[in-house]
Amino acid sequence: MDEKKLRGLLGLCCRARQCVFGEDACLKAVRTQECAVLVLDGNASDNTRDKYRQACARAGIPLCEVPCSLLQEATGRSGVAAAIRPGGLAEQICGLLG
Repeated sequence: MDEKKLRGLLGLCCRARQCVFGEDACLKAVRTQECAVLVLDGNASDNTRDKYRQACARAGIPLCEVPCSLLQEATGRSGVAAAIRPGGLAEQICGLLG
């Protein structure tokens, strides 16, 4: 995984307003299928990780974990998850994360 490219894509996604932050907003985006991929920071607690994993499994949405603090460094926002809306950026992020 190319962390520099991933950091750039996540930052671009944030500036293009193609990602949603916050626990409730991310879960809502997953449940309503407004999310193509959920990016979870490595700092997330086990309970948080399980909550997002279950929601993504029910909705059939991929859940990708990134190294600790990469999400905050890339977007400038504190938080442990970002729901990426469908589109070209989401496809590139999915392709990069595998």
